[in-house]
Amino acid sequence: MYRSEININNIDCIEFMKTKPDNYYDLAIVDPPYGIGIDGQKESKCKNPKHNRKAHEHKGWDNATPTKEYFTELERVSKNQIIWGANYFVEHLTKGTKGWIVWDKGQHGLTMSDCELAYSSFNKVTRLFTFNRGLIAQKGGSIHPTQKPVELYRYVLNAYAEKGDKILDTHCGSGSIAVACDDLGFDLDATEIDKEYCDNSIKRLNKFRSQISMF
Repeated sequence: MYRSEININNIDCIEFMKTKPDNYYDLAIVDPPYGIGIDGQKESKCKNPKHNRKAHEHKGWDNATPTKEYFTELERVSKNQIIWGANYFVEHLTKGTKGWIVWDKGQHGLTMSDCELAYSSFNKVTRLFTFNRGLIAQKGGSIHPTQKPVELYRYVLNAYAEKGDKILDTHCGSGSIAVACDDLGFDLDATEIDKEYCDNSIKRLNKFRSQISMF
């Protein structure tokens, strides 16, 4: 069985990308800061346990969107891109807006948005993926305030990546993409500038791998 090469690096993403040649990655799947200040929240006091949210420390990383330089480097080092939250920085998408991906969070009418949008550089129609965000807590808990489910990344990889593609993620966060890439056999380079998030995502990947090796 092929073991994916997963590298999660505690480094600034722009500095990391500068070390790579043009079109080094087949596909970049990234979830950069949206600039809306959602980098932590208090514990939910909702009586419905499905809506409870784990408290996360505010660290300030979501106070601003990435710079133009970030998007320039991203498009330089990757042949195609899928960018979550791209509705917050459409002006930086030089290839134009083609087929979007919509994640329906399955929890409507709460304080959070009902869905999230991702731009893709692929000339495809818009696609909708539904997965209840509340299930994250039931599948190991949340280690990052904007954690996305592994199932979402599995869907994206199955729908947009080709066998043998080398994947880039510039904001690894909780490491969900690392678990999905390892599960599906994709090599991944990921960066995460916050050491706590980086360490936790590596631990999460190692835990996933140890569970798989038991069977």
